[in-house]
Amino acid sequence: MSPTPDASSLVPTVDLSAPTATELTAVDAACRDHGFFLLVGHGAEQLIADMWRITETFFAQDETVKGPVRRTVDNPFGYWDRELTKRKRDHKEVFDYADPSGPTGHLNRWPAGYDEFRTTLTEFYDTFSQLATDTLGVIRDALGLGDEHSAEELGFLNERTSSAVRLNHYPVGDPVPAEQREGLAELGPTALGYHTDPGVLTLLLQDDTGGLQAESTTHGWIDVPPLTDAIVVNLGDTMQVWTNDQYKAAVHRVVPMTERSRYSIPYFSNPPRHTVLKPLTAVMAAEGADARYRSFGWKEYIAGRMADNFADYGVEDIQISDYLVEA
Repeated sequence: MSPTPDASSLVPTVDLSAPTATELTAVDAACRDHGFFLLVGHGAEQLIADMWRITETFFAQDETVKGPVRRTVDNPFGYWDRELTKRKRDHKEVFDYADPSGPTGHLNRWPAGYDEFRTTLTEFYDTFSQLATDTLGVIRDALGLGDEHSAEELGFLNERTSSAVRLNHYPVGDPVPAEQREGLAELGPTALGYHTDPGVLTLLLQDDTGGLQAESTTHGWIDVPPLTDAIVVNLGDTMQVWTNDQYKAAVHRVVPMTERSRYSIPYFSNPPRHTVLKPLTAVMAAEGADARYRSFGWKEYIAGRMADNFADYGVEDIQISDYLVEA
């Protein structure tokens, strides 16, 4: 699992408050190769510090706190410690929630007696929803579409009410107590198995432990280096479809923790719930190419991806490659 040396130079940093032409060129190159870049100049440093404290406090609690907010087959939100990626069990425990003010906000499960937990996570959702939209603008500019078309004209849109946030804890060893492992899927070879995120983009906070790796088309597996207060951006399946394969949905994984725990916090920015995914007309016109994907519904696609995380149904999970136009 050794990444390419000097991989940090392959994951560019862009100042969200004032992206330069040089930064946008670097973002464009990264999005075509592996789908990762870093954001600074976002102004959310204090909120990030609060989120680290809240996250570590929650995962340090016992079953009396975590048990009542466990995920179920009918509700994907709350605590879970036996998630699957590619039909293998991950070395992690998670807490998921949706837009607290959105139509699915009533499904959120909040631990009792932790008012600061709920208020801080709500502030995070509000702030990162706006940051996700701002970041989408950076990607449009990097792709060369920023001056010619509005986001609405392009169909280049994300939506907070269909997005979600996750708190991750990667412990050293198996997250499930030994007496509860009978009948569970076997642990995978990595802490988080290689995969792509299904949505538009992900805004990720990662602590200084390291372990996140991206698959570069030209260099193989590379490290995504921790940078204090920077936000990691990775592209999702939706972006790859929209750009007709010009930009790459980031294939990524997390290597097992051997010395200390790792924490991360992704905001998954998704398209509007009833979006029909297909290559964007303006992108195809710019590259002079035909559509590489047939149209399919976001709502059905994300439902398939979420179900596969909860249980092993004996088949590989759904991918955008299932919707490729046959030659």
